[in-house]
Amino acid sequence: MKKLINDPADVVADALRGMAAAHPELRIDHENRVVFRGDAPRQGKVGLVSGGGSGHEPMHGGFVGMGMLDAACAGEVFTSPVPDQMAAATTGVDGGAGVLHIVKNYTGDVMNFEMAAELVAAESGTEVVAVVTDDDVAVQDSLYTAGRRGVGVTVLLEKLAGAAAEQGRPLAEVAEVARTVNAQGRSMGMALTSCTVPAAGKPTFDLPEDEMEIGVGIHGEPGRRRVKVAPAREIAEMLVEPVLSDLEFSGGDGVIAFVNGLGGTPLIELYLMYAEVTRVLEKSGVTVARSLVGSYMTSLDMAGCSVTLLKVDDDLVRLWDAPVRTPGLRWGV
Repeated sequence: MKKLINDPADVVADALRGMAAAHPELRIDHENRVVFRGDAPRQGKVGLVSGGGSGHEPMHGGFVGMGMLDAACAGEVFTSPVPDQMAAATTGVDGGAGVLHIVKNYTGDVMNFEMAAELVAAESGTEVVAVVTDDDVAVQDSLYTAGRRGVGVTVLLEKLAGAAAEQGRPLAEVAEVARTVNAQGRSMGMALTSCTVPAAGKPTFDLPEDEMEIGVGIHGEPGRRRVKVAPAREIAEMLVEPVLSDLEFSGGDGVIAFVNGLGGTPLIELYLMYAEVTRVLEKSGVTVARSLVGSYMTSLDMAGCSVTLLKVDDDLVRLWDAPVRTPGLRWGV
């Protein structure tokens, strides 16, 4: 294993020290491993908290800042944060308008966020609402979930709900934006290689050079099937067609089309994939309103990508275009 690390046991703590040095506009609670906006809590604003296992950067800590999250909890690699972390994050962003928890549908995340919300409610009476993302069409249940996994839609949801909160909308409206985004988005991913968890020191699974995994999860969970490596145009069809068949995307105001890298895929290949995705969408009568291409929700060093489509209306497009300033996503400022 070749990694730019010191000790596998210290990867998360060391990375958070580096993040603090690189982004002084953030405030990092190293004891609880929580990344905060530097100005949190903001009085009268709904606080947004997310988090999960590390190894998916820039998700979630890289999306803390103006227009997105107010705090993010960092668990060990591919391991849920604990309730005490989530409670510290929730309390730390409570500006009196309530807190929204954005939770990917993984058993540990869901359970621990629920426990944290109960702790905070009992201690301070803060109103906490949770929205769980479950957009992966690859499998109904997996090693880590009951029901569909939360994947690429989570990035879009954090941006859109974050913009709604930044506008001063109340908790009920911010939560409704989040629920709408989750209901109207679908994702599918694929892998060309496994990833290597530092503590394990070896690839999570074996994938021969001439094969790829279709429907893979962000922790390396197996997906729908293994097939022979194919040209990008065929891979795009394998990813987009199941998404299109799961939700009606044609007509209306169009979609946000998001091609996401899993950590080991260069941007030149992601743009190539985006071109192929748009070809499939055009053939299917789907209009692209906005796009996002890059590695935003990764799986350490896994080579591969995912495709997310989100149905949007005028309000969601305006929220997407609203200014955002975070380490991982920024425009309009």
